[in-house]
Amino acid sequence: MVRTASSLFLAAALAAVSLPALAQDAAGWRRPHIIVTGEGEHAMRPDTAILTFGVMREAETAQAAMQANNEAMTAVTQALKEAGIEDRDLQTAGIQINPRYEYPRDDQGGQTAQLVGYQVTNTLTVRVRDISKAGAILDRSVSLGVNQGGGISFVNEDPSGALSEARKKAVADAVEKARTLAEAAGVQLGAVARIAERTGSLQPPQPFMAKAAADMRESVPLEPGENAYRVEVEMTFGIKGRK
Repeated sequence: MVRTASSLFLAAALAAVSLPALAQDAAGWRRPHIIVTGEGEHAMRPDTAILTFGVMREAETAQAAMQANNEAMTAVTQALKEAGIEDRDLQTAGIQINPRYEYPRDDQGGQTAQLVGYQVTNTLTVRVRDISKAGAILDRSVSLGVNQGGGISFVNEDPSGALSEARKKAVADAVEKARTLAEAAGVQLGAVARIAERTGSLQPPQPFMAKAAADMRESVPLEPGENAYRVEVEMTFGIKGRK
């Protein structure tokens, strides 16, 4: 291979640029530093409830089961809209059509599968932006045909304020830990070189059973409590030298 003068000049120029950069990076890794993890948490009362429940209907044919299910779900969604739930807050989460079999024993003691009908289940997710109405909405839905267990979770439409407070607490926690480590090691804490964060909510969805709720004549009592938002930060500090 024959190299031209221009290609040799370009290669030399690239080497002149990259080698100092690599040397600087390597030196940076060798510099003394302290790495700590800080944690911060802030709680706030939720302002939105998310309900998930289903309507199941059974019939001898799949078409009849689907028609019965459609009628029941239409009544449920209509009642939800009358209660103030907007179209954007109603979402079909899934539809299942399953055959149902029975296994009777014959004269010889064996069992043969017999198709006896079909089950159709339609699952709906409802976002309730006024938590005070969630219990009444759940009670009304069950009375109109909801007969499958679901879940409920309480969320915040805008958790940015809680996350900001949690970040401040996490950084303060990391700085305090770094200062403690530096003091224990007899060195001076330097400037912050790197910060990385992880966030999360501690509020899990709470299950409920539709059949149990159906036995209640009054609105289902709900306690939203508070959502706790946690932030973890990993911070890297330089070390100036010994005290």
